[in-house]
Amino acid sequence: MTLELLAPAKNLQCGIEAISHGADAVYIGATHFGARAAAGNSVEDISQLCKYAHVFGAKVYVTVNTLLHDDELDEAAQLLQQLKDINVDAVLIQDLRLIAYAPEGLTLHASTQTDNRSVEKVEEIAECGFERVVVAREMPLEDIRKIHKKLPKLELECFVHGALCVSYSGACYASEYCFNRSANRGECAQFCRLPFDLVDAEGNTIIYAKHLLSLKDMCRIDSLEELAEAGVCSFKIEGRLKDADYVKNVVAAYSQQLNRICAKSEGKYKRASKGRVEYSFRPDLRRTFNRGYTDYFLYGRKPSIENLITPKSVGMPVGKVKDRAKYWFSVATSEPFANGDGLCFIDEKKRMQGFRINKVEGNRLIPQTMPADLQKGTMLFRNHDEAFTKMLQGKTAERRIEVAMRLEVSSQKLSLIIVAAQGKSSINSHTRSTDYIHETAFDEAAKPQTENIKRNLAKLGNTPFVCNDIEVVWTDGKEYFIPASVITKLRQTAVTEKLEQQENRLAAIARQKVQPEVNPEAVQKIVEAVAEQSRERIIHGPLMECRHCIRYALGYCPKQTQDRSPWKEPLSLKMTDGRMFKLQFDCKNCQMKVMQ
Repeated sequence: MTLELLAPAKNLQCGIEAISHGADAVYIGATHFGARAAAGNSVEDISQLCKYAHVFGAKVYVTVNTLLHDDELDEAAQLLQQLKDINVDAVLIQDLRLIAYAPEGLTLHASTQTDNRSVEKVEEIAECGFERVVVAREMPLEDIRKIHKKLPKLELECFVHGALCVSYSGACYASEYCFNRSANRGECAQFCRLPFDLVDAEGNTIIYAKHLLSLKDMCRIDSLEELAEAGVCSFKIEGRLKDADYVKNVVAAYSQQLNRICAKSEGKYKRASKGRVEYSFRPDLRRTFNRGYTDYFLYGRKPSIENLITPKSVGMPVGKVKDRAKYWFSVATSEPFANGDGLCFIDEKKRMQGFRINKVEGNRLIPQTMPADLQKGTMLFRNHDEAFTKMLQGKTAERRIEVAMRLEVSSQKLSLIIVAAQGKSSINSHTRSTDYIHETAFDEAAKPQTENIKRNLAKLGNTPFVCNDIEVVWTDGKEYFIPASVITKLRQTAVTEKLEQQENRLAAIARQKVQPEVNPEAVQKIVEAVAEQSRERIIHGPLMECRHCIRYALGYCPKQTQDRSPWKEPLSLKMTDGRMFKLQFDCKNCQMKVMQ
C-alpha cells in the first residue's frame, strides 16, 4: 500500500518547497473557483509545478472546489480542460455538476466541501464516479475503517494537520449571512474565530467575550499508522494560505514519520513518490504556527478541543518567569532566546497578552515594552521563534533521486546506461534503464582514464539526480582517450534532456488508468439535495452544523453527566455588535447547530 503525504501550496514556491521537503503530492488553487480565493495561481505556474513534481513521481492536485453560479459552468469547463492539458494529476471539486463538464481522462476527487461526514454520505458520493473522497475532519477512525471495508477500491484522503473549521465543511453559511462573504465561494471571513458572549434565554450573560467557536489546530502525527491501517492512503496537511516556512517544517515532520512507518512495515507500506531527502534542520511542530493541538474526533469526543482565549498562535511553552525588574525579566528554562522572539502569556483575566523581545543579555530578556501584568511564576509561550524562522528562510532540504551509471567504451562508441532505483522499504521502488549512445573514433590512451571519467559523470549539479555508483567498462580491453567535452555532453543529454523527460512521461502514463463508473442518477440526486438544503437554509436553516458542542465544553452534556444546566435554554451567541445566534443541541446525533 502506498502512503501519500499531501501538502498545501499557496503558490509555486510553496509547492516546490513541499516536494523538496518530502511531500508525495501537493494541492494548489487555480486562478479562480478554489476554496481559498486569496490563494489563486496561474495555469503557467501550475504547469511548472507539475514538471517539477513529476520528476519525483509526485502529484499535483488542483482545487476547483467552490459552488458555482450557472453562468460560471462554461468558464469552469474551460479551466478543467486547461488543467488536463498541463498534466495535473487530479482536480478536487465541490459542485458535482462539474462531473458532466470535465474532459475525458481528467481524474476528479470529491473535496471535503462535499460534506463527507458519514459512511452513508461517502457511499453516495462514491457512486458519482470519484476515484478519491476527502473525508470530513470530524470522522472517527472507526467510520473510516467501515468505509474502507465497504469500498476497498475508493481512495480515502484524510486531514492530519492544521487549522480546523468548527462547522462541517460545506455546511457553513455564517460568513455569507453576516458579512456577505461565502465560505462555499472561497471567501470565508472566519466567523468562528470571533469573540462571543454566551447568553441564556433570560438575557443573562454566562460567558463574556470568549472565542467559543474557535478550535485548536489538528495534529495527528502520532496516529498516521492507525489511519493507514484503517484504509487512509493520503495524509493531508491544511494550509493553502500558509507561507513556505510553515510548509517546510510541517512537511518535513510528517514525511520523516511516514518514512519510519514504512521502514518498520516490512514492505507493507511504501511512499507514493521517489527520491531521498536530506534535511539541514530538525523539524519541530511546536515552533510553527499553532493554536494548541488536538487529534479532534479521531478517537471520539474529548474535552478541550477549543481555545477560548485566542484564535492566534500560542506556540510552545518555554518556562516560567523567574525574576522581574523594571525593564527586564528572566525565565527558568534551558531554551535559548533571540532578539525578535515573540512571547505571550495568559493574564489573570484569562486574556492572552503578547510582546516582542527587543534584546537578550545573558539570562535577561529585555522586551520592547514591559507588560504590566507579567508576574513572577507566569508561564510563558513563544509564538514567534526568530532563530527558527530565519533558519527556515534559507535552504533547508535537498531531494535527489539516486541513479547508477554504466559507461561502456569501445574504440568507436560510447554507450551510457542509467538506472534509477530505490530499494529501501521506506521509498517506492522504481527501476528502469536508458541507453544513450555516442559514436565516433577514439585514440588509445597513454594513461588511465577511468577515474577522470567517473568524476565527470558524477557532476549532476542542480539536476534532481545524484550518482554514487558509476562503472566504466572498456569493452575492447583497452582504455581510450575521451575528451571531457564529449563526456559532459553525453551526461547532459542523458540526464537533463532525456531522463527528466522520461520521468514526466511515466507520470503521464500513470494518469491513464481506468476511471470509476459514474452513476448519473446518483449525481442528479445529490445535486438536487444540495440545492434543496441551500434553499432551506436561506429561509430558516442553520448557519453552522458542528460536531463541537459548547454545552459539552461547559460540562453539561446530558450524555456525560446527570448535572442539569443551571441556565434556561435556548442559549445564544452574541457578537460584539449585538447580533444574536441561537444554539440548537441535537443530542441524538451529538451535534450543535448555530441558527439565524
